[in-house]
Amino acid sequence: MQDPLYKLSPATQTPDENARRSVLVVDDSKMQRRILSAQLSRSGYDVTEAASAEEALEICQQFEPDIVISDWMMTGMSGVEFCRKFREMPRAGYGYFILLTSKSEKAEVALGLQSGADDFLAKPVNGNELRARLQAGDRILRMERELTRKNQLLSSTLDELKTVHEGIRRDLSEARQLQQSLVKERYRSFGSSEVTLMLRPCGQVGGDLVGFFPINARRVGLYGIDVSGHGITSALMTARLAGYLSGSSPDQNIALVLSDFGIYEGMDPGELATYLNKLVLDEMQTESYFTMVYADVDLVSGEVLMVQGGHPHPVKQRIDGTIELLGQGGLPVGLIEEAQYETFSTVLEPGERLILMSDGITEATAHDGQLLMENGLDSMLKTLSNLNGNGFLDALYWEVENYADGNLTDDVSAVFFEFNGAKRNAD
Repeated sequence: MQDPLYKLSPATQTPDENARRSVLVVDDSKMQRRILSAQLSRSGYDVTEAASAEEALEICQQFEPDIVISDWMMTGMSGVEFCRKFREMPRAGYGYFILLTSKSEKAEVALGLQSGADDFLAKPVNGNELRARLQAGDRILRMERELTRKNQLLSSTLDELKTVHEGIRRDLSEARQLQQSLVKERYRSFGSSEVTLMLRPCGQVGGDLVGFFPINARRVGLYGIDVSGHGITSALMTARLAGYLSGSSPDQNIALVLSDFGIYEGMDPGELATYLNKLVLDEMQTESYFTMVYADVDLVSGEVLMVQGGHPHPVKQRIDGTIELLGQGGLPVGLIEEAQYETFSTVLEPGERLILMSDGITEATAHDGQLLMENGLDSMLKTLSNLNGNGFLDALYWEVENYADGNLTDDVSAVFFEFNGAKRNAD
C-alpha cells in the first residue's frame, strides 16, 4: 500500500537533491514492514510499502524509489529474484537495493551481489545499522546523481559543439569555394604561349594562391604565393593579396603602373616585393607572412624578369626535359622590415617552360621521411616533359601524391607557363 505522503513524479524528472529520499519497503510480514516504515519515517524518508515482490514491481512501474529494502525470503517471488527484475527495469536514475536476510554464508552473499544488490541488513534490523546503511546508500545516490548531471551537461555541451562544428564546416566549405573563385581562370592562351594554374588546398581552406594577369599586349605577370599557416587567417590574407594582384581590375593591381602614354607597364619585380613587404608590415598589421615568386614575361622575346621571396626556386625546363633552378631564395615577405629583394632574369627559348611551384611540392615527404626537394623533382619533371597544360599539372600532382603515399600535409599549387615562340601582332 502506498504511503499517502509520497508524491508520484514522472520517471524522467530530474531528482531534486533537497527533496526527501523515497524508500520502498518490501516484506510479506506486515509487522516487519511497519517496524521498518516507522524507523524510516522518523529518519526523514518518504516510505512506500509492498507486501510482495510482485506488488513491488507494479509500484516501481509507477515511480522510481530511490532506495529499496526487500526481504530475501518471501512467499512467491524471492527478494533475489525481485532484485534481478528491478535491475532490468528502465530507470532515469540509479536505485539503491538493500536485502534483508538472516543468511551469512559467503555463497549466499555472492548470489545477492550477483543479482544486483548493493548492501545487506541482518534480521532483526538494528536502527543504528539501518541508518548507517541508508547514509552509505545516500552518498552513492548523490554521487550517481551528480555524475548523471555532469554527463547531461557534457552531452548538452557536445551537442552544442556539434552544432557549432557543423556551422563552421559549412562556412569553411563556402570559404573553400570562395577561395577557389579567387583563381577565376585556370588556363589562358597568350598568342602562341599558354598559362595553366593548379591550386589544391590540403584542408578546407589553404594559404596558397596562384594567378596571372596581362600587363599589356606584350607582357604577362605570373605569381605564386604561400601564406604561412593553413587556416582561416591564411585564407583571408590570400584573398587580400588576390585583390592587390587583380587581373580584372588593372587600376587596383599594385604591380601595374600607368605610363604617360596611357599604357600599363609592370613594376620592377624586386620593387614589387619590397613594396608588398612594407605594405604587409605597415598596413595589414598581422603576424602572418608569405613567400612569393613573381615573373614578368615578355611574350615576344621570351625574357623573364623575376623576384623570389622565400618561395621554392622557379624552374626553367628546357626542350630536352632537363631543368634549371632560378633565383637565390630571398626572404619571405612581411617578416623583416627593410628587407630588400633583387630582380633576376632568364630567357625562354621556344619550346621551353617556366614552372612556379609551392613547397607543398618540393617538401612532399615519403614514408621514410625523405623530402622530394629539387633532386627528386628533377627526374619527376623530366618524365613529364612530353605533357602540356592541365595534363602536365595533373600528372605532377599525382606523382607528388604518390611520392608522399597519399599523405600530402601542405597545399599544392603551381603556375605552368609554356613559351612556344614570339607572340604575333603585339602592339
